[in-house]
Amino acid sequence: MLETHTRAVGEVTVPGHPWFGEHQLPAAAPPDTIREMLRSEVRDIGYPYQPLLPAAPITLPRASYAELFRASAALLDLVRRAALETAATTSGRLAAYGMPDSENQLFVADRFIEERYADCVARPDVVIGPDGPKFLEFNVSGALGGPVEAHCRLEVWRRLYASDSGRLPFDYRSPLAARVEMFRSLCAELAVAPRVALLGSARDQGGATRFFDIEIDYFNNHGMTARFFEPEDLHEAWDCPPNLRYPLGLRNFTIPDWLELGIDTAPVQAALDNGCLLVGTQTSTFLSSKLTMGLLSEGRPWMSAAERAVVERYLPWTRILSDRRTTRGDKDVDLVQFVIDNRELLVLKESLGMSGKEVTLGREATQREWESAVTTAAPNTSIVQDYIDPHTCRLPILADTDDEPRNVDIAPVLGPVLLGGRPAGVFTRFFGDGRAGIVSVLGRGSSDNCAVAV
Repeated sequence: MLETHTRAVGEVTVPGHPWFGEHQLPAAAPPDTIREMLRSEVRDIGYPYQPLLPAAPITLPRASYAELFRASAALLDLVRRAALETAATTSGRLAAYGMPDSENQLFVADRFIEERYADCVARPDVVIGPDGPKFLEFNVSGALGGPVEAHCRLEVWRRLYASDSGRLPFDYRSPLAARVEMFRSLCAELAVAPRVALLGSARDQGGATRFFDIEIDYFNNHGMTARFFEPEDLHEAWDCPPNLRYPLGLRNFTIPDWLELGIDTAPVQAALDNGCLLVGTQTSTFLSSKLTMGLLSEGRPWMSAAERAVVERYLPWTRILSDRRTTRGDKDVDLVQFVIDNRELLVLKESLGMSGKEVTLGREATQREWESAVTTAAPNTSIVQDYIDPHTCRLPILADTDDEPRNVDIAPVLGPVLLGGRPAGVFTRFFGDGRAGIVSVLGRGSSDNCAVAV
């Protein structure tokens, strides 16, 4: 087991975890310059105002950076297999997962294609606990946050830290370069022209299109043809001469978000039915469900000893909540009673949810609130999971009025992005004042950054 320790940086004693390493980059420009550059890069991408900003990237040892992607790839493979084996058909999986009726749409007719390209875009949420990385959940969706946001932060750090020769004091994986390579490989595999449709809506980004324009410009400057489509314009991706069609695209929306905004998904189904494959496919919803984490944690009959060891090492104890008995270490326990009796050890999460919503931390609830949440949760639609006390690293932080960065011990949630299985950068979120808890930029007002390797 890795033990918590302190490390010295200059005259400052820094509490943290050895997994984060010893190296910390200093701020590379005056505070006003850093603030202006960071806010300029993320302008008009649907981000809320962040009063606390990082003054440098989060630095990780190369071994830790590599471990994030190695473990992510191994677990994503297990997540995919666990989700697909719940039932032999899509209708069976919808029933097994208790999916709402709204999710029973936008499937590709060819089931092999549907399942083959479900996991193209993934980002787990990882915290560093006493024993190292723990994967709290897997986000599997073309609409997940991370690639564009991390790219924007990396652009700032790249400009600030580059030497006169262009060398950087750190390494990183470019999210948008990985996105291009993913689509280049998909086009070759499917034997289609390198023309990519990015499907989304400015209505989901505060009315601006810059979130999509950043990717479109990158694609078009790196050997592929790309275009942003609002759903109302999506027919132009397939109802046109063959040489102008977009046979492949990124599905950058979620059904719940578009339902909330009143956006019709019928044009998406029409595009799918007419040969425009949008990844990740709708089957990604099963992979992203937190129930899949419960299935893996409890173990599946087909898992090898090595696969069980990976799950034991990287996943917190997680169970699908229902009135039954299960294992806790080497003990057999009544699940519901165990959960009620151990509020401070556990977290309750609904199977579907984003931005930290539908999550109850036992230690932040009263016993009465906890018992009510547990007993009213519908059977087999929520999970309970060990609360992982997150360990910290030190990062220079800038508030709006700071003349100099302040070193803060933060507890980051790390988001290693995988695009077509390729490492695509590490998106990070944290509370700039050092708090822990449910971390979300959109839902909880946290700050964001990216992690690099040194």
